[in-house]
Amino acid sequence: MTISFGYWTPVFGGWLRNVEDEHTPADFEHLKTIAQYAEQHGFDLTLVPELNLNDIKGDSEPSLDAWTVSAGLAATTERLTILAALRPVYKLPTIVAKEAVTLANISHGRFAINIVSGWWQEEARQYGGTFPEHDDRYARTLEFVKVLKGLWSGPSPFTFHGDYYDYENTWAEPKPEPRIPLYSGGESEIGRNTIAQFADVYVTHGGTVEELRDKIADLNQRRRDKGRGDFEGFGMAGYIIVRDTEEEAQQELDRITSVKPGSKAYDNFQQFVSNSHLNVDIDLRDYSVSNRGLRPGFVGTPEYVADRIIAYERAGVNLLLLQFSPQLEEMQRFSEQVIPLVRQKEAELGLQ
Repeated sequence: MTISFGYWTPVFGGWLRNVEDEHTPADFEHLKTIAQYAEQHGFDLTLVPELNLNDIKGDSEPSLDAWTVSAGLAATTERLTILAALRPVYKLPTIVAKEAVTLANISHGRFAINIVSGWWQEEARQYGGTFPEHDDRYARTLEFVKVLKGLWSGPSPFTFHGDYYDYENTWAEPKPEPRIPLYSGGESEIGRNTIAQFADVYVTHGGTVEELRDKIADLNQRRRDKGRGDFEGFGMAGYIIVRDTEEEAQQELDRITSVKPGSKAYDNFQQFVSNSHLNVDIDLRDYSVSNRGLRPGFVGTPEYVADRIIAYERAGVNLLLLQFSPQLEEMQRFSEQVIPLVRQKEAELGLQ
């Protein structure tokens, strides 16, 4: 299979922590326009992130609700897969099971869930979410997924007695047709082991080709150790800068990469690093763009960016979750100038 292109729905008004106005309003009509363009021009999926506060622009700035936006996009698109982020610390698995089946029905089966165990302690304080220690968050996540899958596939009524959730004779109808895929990402030891037990697709922040090759081998081996086959897919975040010349691309990169101590985003950077148990060191330049999107190096001419994408495809990545700024304008540039080159190179290399 050729690599699939996905994009992050900009529910926060963009992805840059030092650019206040990215001409990408946190407004559903604009998000719908982006989605409808995307599915007609080479994109297969959109990831809708879930945070109650605005991680990108600062706590006091607007952000839209992931699952409400997902329902709107499901009803106003025709081909695009809607991948909604979900954090168990804010949800009940019984309610999520019902909501997810409804979204799958609205989208005619174009719905999936990205399970996120959570990292933002201040958000949990403001919104009344639980925020246990790192390892306990993954234990809760695993039990949450067991309830979800039991409600979706097991006989009704459903009974479950666990450490975090307790249900007796719970009816959950209808069942999803087809099944709802589960995506998830995590870098700590317990995160990887937990995700290997339940996820269909592993997703990760941006990394180098070598980091992704090693990560894919490691995660597949963990699945095999648990008696499961390889993951169905591997997705990676990336931020795209495409320009006619390398010099122009570097100028844009320099413009967007600075987060100053004391800025709205700086405290969020500190919390992210301390609560996530990352397996690589990141600095403020990495954090200028969300989800370590600059680390893959998708910055340059169309030919250069296409070659970088092919390198990740050959390493085992089969889904890119891309960010752009301004979102619609740069997506258009990417779909016109880069996607055709990638498809041409895939054909020449026999990757189709």
